[in-house]
Amino acid sequence: MIKVFKFGGFAVSDAGSVKNLVKIVSEYSDDQILIIVSAMGKTTDALEKLCNSYVEGKEDAQDILKTIKQFHENIMVELFGTKSHPVFDEIANTFVEIEWMLEDEPHPDYDFNYDQIVSVGEFLSSRIVAAYLNENNIDTKWMDARDFIHTDNTYREGIIDMDKTRSSMPVLNSALQKQTVVTQGFIGGTSENFSTTLGREGSDYSAAIFASLLNAESLTVWKDVPGIMNADPRLFASAQKYEELPYSEALEMAYYGATVIHPKTIKPLQNAGVPLFVRPFLLPDEKGTRIDSTAKLNTDISAIIVKQNQMLLSISSKDFSFIDEHILIYLLQCISEAHIKLNMMQRSALSLSFCFNQDEAKFRKLYDILKDKFKCKYNEGLDLITVRHFKREELETITAGRTIIMEQFSRNTAQIILQ
Repeated sequence: MIKVFKFGGFAVSDAGSVKNLVKIVSEYSDDQILIIVSAMGKTTDALEKLCNSYVEGKEDAQDILKTIKQFHENIMVELFGTKSHPVFDEIANTFVEIEWMLEDEPHPDYDFNYDQIVSVGEFLSSRIVAAYLNENNIDTKWMDARDFIHTDNTYREGIIDMDKTRSSMPVLNSALQKQTVVTQGFIGGTSENFSTTLGREGSDYSAAIFASLLNAESLTVWKDVPGIMNADPRLFASAQKYEELPYSEALEMAYYGATVIHPKTIKPLQNAGVPLFVRPFLLPDEKGTRIDSTAKLNTDISAIIVKQNQMLLSISSKDFSFIDEHILIYLLQCISEAHIKLNMMQRSALSLSFCFNQDEAKFRKLYDILKDKFKCKYNEGLDLITVRHFKREELETITAGRTIIMEQFSRNTAQIILQ
């Protein structure tokens, strides 16, 4: 049976981490292993900075690219010891794609530029990881995720063509019968052979698609945490690890912003009955958290999810019109066109208020659409706290000393926006 392993940026952040990855994989020599990797360390952030510099016509683009090149070269030198190893040429050829792009004028669609540049991070990391696995006598084949994950032309939020993607899996399945395979998370390809990305932190989603369509035995996501915690231990000293979670609760937590799992990850796994394990990369013998259909939920443990850097936008009509279903449909369409994802929404007779991740470009796009027809008021720099299976005394402790801007309660969930 196939096992799918996903290693995030932390797990390939330096040479020591890559060596630990190889050590983990070597323990599964009797299994068919598909490895999905993210970009190394903070490479995605660096490539985003490069993209912005290129689009804005700044003079520092080449300096940013040079820094990214040097970061990867330093890791390769530590891993392979000599620049004569073939992987150095492979990486140089990968960077050529960016160099060619920087010589041309930017495409008018920022999101197109973003995907062509930022997706390179996964190609760099996967080439290095595949080469180092082979260097350590683990027979490994590098494969391009764009040959398998087929999407539409929605850049930065590629929508997967599931039928076409499913039809490409036999080739990958055949390769896995012979070798370990390394491919990329986060990215797909269009019918015109352009790269798309699946949303920030989308590598988990990629891994889930591969695992579900390959009917894998399991998907293991190797993280820098002991497993799935009920709260961020950096913010809550009493945070506890879940030993197990049902798919439904994991999906709810991811939807509300638990950063350990990408929100789209759970659905394909649940549909295919593939269990998900979240395990600690630095302590690979630890069990971590198991997510599947047989897991039981302990509702005595409240899940506390904090999303920082939030924006609250309140929209009201200029002529005292009700926010009825027709206007609501229009507003939601505008929100969708601006690629804004709602984290919380509240409607009254004359206004609609909603909370979302602060993103200046997306906000301005939406604001420009709405400002002529509606009154718009907004707050920035807010915190959104979601508590699953909440207890009133917990909420009082969490909100103590803070100003509550908006709150909402359902049977199992409390959401509070704090200033």
